[in-house]
Amino acid sequence: MNSQDWKSRWLAEGSNDCYGQNVKTTVDIPERELEDAIKFTKAKTKRAAIVGAITDFNRRMRMAELTRHAGTCTNLISP
Repeated sequence: MNSQDWKSRWLAEGSNDCYGQNVKTTVDIPERELEDAIKFTKAKTKRAAIVGAITDFNRRMRMAELTRHAGTCTNLISP
């Protein structure tokens, strides 16, 4: 999946998250940080900016977890 695919998924207004469920919550987000998130993601709504930031954060954490395990598999045949 290229970066444009996931961006278009969360930028679409009214779209569900990638798991098909929504969770409503109330959070106090500093206005400056939210404005920056909207600017950097080019989101049209606050919701899209927040969903995009969470999606990107989770993707980065999954990648970091995978890199921690890089080179640790002993079952692979190497030349």
